[in-house]
Amino acid sequence: MPVTVLLVDDEPLVRAGLRAVLEAQPDIEVVGEAADGAAVIPLVRRLRPDVVAMDVRMPLMDGIEATRAVLRTVPEPPKILVVTTFENDEYVYEALRAGADGFLLKRARPAEIVHAVRLVAEGESLLFPASVRRLAAEFGDGGRDGGNRAARAVLERARLTEREAEVLRLMARGLSNAEIAARLVVGTETVKSHVSAVLAKLAARDRTQAVIVAYESGFVAPG
Repeated sequence: MPVTVLLVDDEPLVRAGLRAVLEAQPDIEVVGEAADGAAVIPLVRRLRPDVVAMDVRMPLMDGIEATRAVLRTVPEPPKILVVTTFENDEYVYEALRAGADGFLLKRARPAEIVHAVRLVAEGESLLFPASVRRLAAEFGDGGRDGGNRAARAVLERARLTEREAEVLRLMARGLSNAEIAARLVVGTETVKSHVSAVLAKLAARDRTQAVIVAYESGFVAPG
């Protein structure tokens, strides 16, 4: 079955470019388009895409609010890939904190776009881990809502085992399940079990959210 994608961007040329790149792949299908985040929920419910590629800045509802709305109201929500003009952008980090699974630059090469969609759909590795670290270093101080305190509390409540903590550190470095298995000299299924346990204990939707908790709590240094 192909990976199905919904494109959400207020610029028709951006949507057309993404569609052309993605539909050139035999394993990816673009199932719909929207010009604003306000249209996302009904389309997600009707089309059931695997991935939503969503602009972070739109006139009526931006990608941050649209991400929150999808995750709050849609059962078994799709993966959300934020599409942005600027990499080092607080809006991008807020979208990740809101539950987005990764981000993609609008200037990315076609191969990078395809890789990002596939990687986010699979959910077994962190997309652009070095960029996530940079964003966490600049914007992950908790600011006005005390995010660091909240993240520390989440980590303390989780009571990760020594092996689970080791897996979380490797996740934060961007290693895939297979790479973690090779590093720890264990089977891939064992790693998947550890990752599932980490996500459950941190109440994280996916590894991106778990890694953000790891950075914001100080468990892993973002620098």
